[in-house]
Amino acid sequence: MSFGSPDWRDWVLTEEQSRPILWRAFDAGINFFDTADYYSDGLSEDVLGRAIRDFGRRDDVVIATKVFYPTGGGPNDRGLSRKHVMSAIDRSLRRLNVDYVDLYVINRWDPETPIEETLNALDDVVRLGKVRYLGASSMYARQFIRALSLQDRYTWARFVSMQNLYNLVYREEETEMLPLCEHEGIAVTPWGSLATGMLARPAGAGGLSTPRARTDRFAHESYVADSDLDVVRRCNEVARRRGVSPAQVALAWLLNKPTVTAPILGVTRVQQLDDNLRALDVTLSSDDAFYLEAAYQPHSVVGHK
Repeated sequence: MSFGSPDWRDWVLTEEQSRPILWRAFDAGINFFDTADYYSDGLSEDVLGRAIRDFGRRDDVVIATKVFYPTGGGPNDRGLSRKHVMSAIDRSLRRLNVDYVDLYVINRWDPETPIEETLNALDDVVRLGKVRYLGASSMYARQFIRALSLQDRYTWARFVSMQNLYNLVYREEETEMLPLCEHEGIAVTPWGSLATGMLARPAGAGGLSTPRARTDRFAHESYVADSDLDVVRRCNEVARRRGVSPAQVALAWLLNKPTVTAPILGVTRVQQLDDNLRALDVTLSSDDAFYLEAAYQPHSVVGHK
């Protein structure tokens, strides 16, 4: 989401600015890249496609892209209708300059389209060889189990992943969605892993130091409770005690969760990427995890729209 055009969001990097980060990711052994047709009005897919062509081998990487949000001004340029899904996948393939995507994700639940229509269309793009696997993103567990049940009933291609909002500051997914994913064998690839950077920065006055932090309405509406700041302070305390960064602590906590397969990271500097990667070397004790989690207070459910 960070790569494309600042005309879309002022914190987004241009292709020239993005290339060193993508090169460092390839060089570090990262092989899972997540984008969407909605990001920078499709330019994110263009940037990623050219990077894969120049830096890596297609068979060595897993490409995920998404469909749902508007990609134009027309009534058929959004949602999960058969018409839009079939058109959107072809446009994504052209921008990415690939024959198929590994993971095609519905970016949200579409209340205006019968889910049967969406699932049938998704099954077709798999059978046509344009997509290898299907994924879903933030929705209610009752919606997800309905979709999985329909896929089983009609032997349609099944969702294999769930990309939901999950981090130390927002843990409502632990109530229903994560147990469902564990039971069904669904990979979890959380977005918002660092709470829009809140868990990567020192608690207090410096908390809104980046352009995205200052302008992200979702962050301002979602992470505002006093208990959220308490969690951030505890994350900072554990980081100081362990001699690592707060981001590494927050990511190590996520990586320790048995349901989490791979957190989604969004970075705008090579140094951020390197710092995040070092979370792989951080092992939190059970006492650390208990201390980090103890300050959490329930939230209203967000991220599904």
